[in-house]
This record gives sequence, structure tokens and C-alpha cells, in this order.
Amino acid sequence: MKFSTIAINLSFLYGANAFAPMARVGLSVSPFSQVNDFAPISGRTSSANLSLYMANAVKEGQSTKKFNGSAASEDSISEKEVRALFELWNSALATGDSRIVASRYAKEGVLLPTVSDQPRTNYESIKDYFDSFLLKKPQGKIIDGNIHIGNGWASDSGIYEFTMGATGDKVKARYTYNYIKENGVWKIQHHHSSVMPEEIAFGKAITEDEVRGLFSLWNNALASLDPKKVASRYAKTGVLLPTVSDVPRTDFTSIEDYFVNFLKLKPQGEIIESHVTIGKNWCQDAGIYEFTMGATGKKVKGRYSFIYVYEDGEWKISHHHSSVMPEGIMPQAITEQEAKGLFQLWNSALATLDPDTVAKRYAKNAVLLPTVSDIPRTDYELIKDYFVGFLQKKPQGEILESNISIGHNWCQDAGIYEFTMGATGDKVKGRYTFVYVFEDGEWKIAHHHSSVMPEAFLGPSPKPAAKQNKEVAMETTV
Repeated sequence: MKFSTIAINLSFLYGANAFAPMARVGLSVSPFSQVNDFAPISGRTSSANLSLYMANAVKEGQSTKKFNGSAASEDSISEKEVRALFELWNSALATGDSRIVASRYAKEGVLLPTVSDQPRTNYESIKDYFDSFLLKKPQGKIIDGNIHIGNGWASDSGIYEFTMGATGDKVKARYTYNYIKENGVWKIQHHHSSVMPEEIAFGKAITEDEVRGLFSLWNNALASLDPKKVASRYAKTGVLLPTVSDVPRTDFTSIEDYFVNFLKLKPQGEIIESHVTIGKNWCQDAGIYEFTMGATGKKVKGRYSFIYVYEDGEWKISHHHSSVMPEGIMPQAITEQEAKGLFQLWNSALATLDPDTVAKRYAKNAVLLPTVSDIPRTDYELIKDYFVGFLQKKPQGEILESNISIGHNWCQDAGIYEFTMGATGDKVKGRYTFVYVFEDGEWKIAHHHSSVMPEAFLGPSPKPAAKQNKEVAMETTV
């Protein structure tokens, strides 16, 4: 068969983006001459150009056989050319296009894939398999191959290894390709790929350091801030028991839902203490990790258990249990001075003049009874709304008198504060009560009651007897 005829057939079969070998001036052309002939599509000679080159090659008296070298018949093929057929298929993988990969198989080709129980016996089912497999961005190389050539057929069997561009994982498998010539083109008539049987019998090999490295894959997914990428790190039947949710997450959708909110904190984790156990096709990493929340700068420790399983050619999280440090559930230690200092966090938020920043200082179920509004503010939006107006006065506060009480994960600061209004220069005193709770790793305002000084409206009231006696004693001493 002549080159020009083959080229025209290929151009009709695959279109302008066909797997065409690069035409090289001065060389007889073969689709199996060198691996480099199978360049990515963007750098490939079009079918039209290939046909033109072939026509010129015929005029110049170059060989019109399909393959280089002596051949007993047009259906003959050398071992080198058989091996090059793998590179055609591998180059198809590199395009990321399942249609191109499926087109490498014969019309009645059969694919028994590595990670699917279902035989693929036609174009659509073969394409369907590669729709998923190509997401891993695989590139293969033959490690050990054995070639047999018959009359109109050839086979290549052995061991190949794939590097998954999406994860960096390397996976070995056994392969068999049977090739036949169909419409003048060598195609895959049968492709059987299977996992290495010793890995099934003895388990997928993994070292302790590699187990710890699996955390980095999950942590990198967090860094993407894409909840789908994080959820994809979990196995098909993975279970997540998250740190700050009572609801077990048992499927992709519910796991993704948890990370929609968690990723707003822009978390990045670091393992502080790790204990690894390795079994047959599973491994476990348990210990203590610490997260730095990029959105707030906060650091939060937690206890973790990751159980990984080897699924579809990569390690996935089968079980993930994350919990707060239990001693943190015990009364959170805080001194009187630290309790007084919590006011400065709120006062600094006022200084930003951002009502959103101020509202974030309040707990999830906080209540604000503000100084100059009759409406109790019982949620984030109402609290924020109050400060939209109040911050226009550019207030900055100072505590004049403070009284501290400390309880189990709560503390109270009550007394008198004074505000200087930057917008007017006015000074205004008020009475205050702050009740703080330890929530999600930090102290927040659970209750804030602020009121005007009553004597300004009602007149002076008698001083407490104890205070009067103290003042008389001071005057006597003087």
C-alpha cells in the first residue's frame, strides 16, 4: 500500500488532529520509525500536509511501503515497530482525550482494564474507561516486554509502569497487547492490563515515610481552597468525623460540604506527632496536628487518625477522625489579666471601622444589648448592623473600672468604660458587661450588655454604705 493512500485513509479516519508521524525530509517515513515521531497534537503535521508530503515522496522515488526496511509483505512488521505501537497508545494518553485513546483500538477490540471489572468491547465503553483514567494524567513506560509476530498479527506482553502526573504516584502492572492490521493501520485488537499479583497477595508496598507523605497530598488539597479537590482525596466509601461538626460525613457530597466552610479559614496543617501502622493494602497515621488559619492567623491543635486504602491505583483516605485536644475541653485556663485583655481585641476591632470585623468578635449565639438601641441583637447580621451606625462616630474605648469572674470555659468582665468619639471629640461613659466563652479555639463575646450611666438621667443616688465608710476612713487618715 502506498504512503499517500495510507495518509489519506488516516486523514479521513482521524481528522486533522490525527496521530500522524512527523514528516522528515530525506528519510523514508514510517509511523514506527522513532518514538519522537509521535509528538503532541499541537506540534504534529496535519493530515493534509502529511498527504502532500507523501505525494511528493512518491514523485521523488522514495519507498512507498508502510514500514522501513525489507518486508516480506505489506502486513509484515518488525519487533521495533511493534514496540513503537505502544508509544502511539502512550502518546494518545498524553493528549488527555479519551476519544483519541479509544481510536487506537480495533473496531471489535477488547479491553480488560487494570481497575475495572467490566470488559470493554466497543468504542464507547473503551472511551468511558479512559474518561476516568486520564484524569490521573498517566504516562507509561515498558519495563519488561516480550514480542511475538505472526501472520497479520503481533503481540507485546510484559510489565509497564505508569507515572500519574496528577499525583506523582508510580504504578506497575502487567500487560498484553494483541495488534492486528485494520484498514491499513495497526490497531489494538486485545489489551489486558492487571495489577501486580504479589501486591494483591502481600499488599501494596509503602514505607512509614511514604505514609506520612500522604498527609501532604491532603494538605495540598486544602491549599487549593477547592472543596472538591479535598473531597477527592477520600475513598469511595470514606468516612470523615470532622473536628467542628457533629455530623459524620459518609459520601463525597457531605465531605465536600464540610470543607466548603472549613476552607474559608484558609487552613494549612502540620503534623507534630505521628504514629504509623502498615497493613495489607492499608495503612494508618495517627497523632497530633496543628493548623494555621490563614484567614485569622490562629493556630489550632487537634488529634487525628487517617486510615488509607489502596484504591484505583492510589492511596485514598478511608477514614479520617479529627478531634479537639481533650484538655482543651476542660476549663480553658485564663488569668484575670488575660480576661481584661480581651476587651482590647474588641476595641482594636472598633479601630478598624469595619462592622464585619467587630461582629466577628462575637460568639455564634451571642447577644448584644447595645447602649443606644432598644433592639436586642441576637445574630451576626443584627450585631453587624448596629456597628454600621456606631462606627461612624469613630469610637475608642478605655476601661475605667473592671471586675473579673472566671468559670468553666467562660469569664466575665463587668464595670465602667469610657469612649472617646474620634468624629466629634466627645467623651461618653457607660456601664458594661462582657461574658466571654471559649469557642473554636478562641475567646469570643457570648453576651455584651452596655448601658448609659443612670445618674445622668435619674440624679445621684446614695453611695453604698461600705463605700461611704471607706471614704470617711480615708478622710480621717488624712
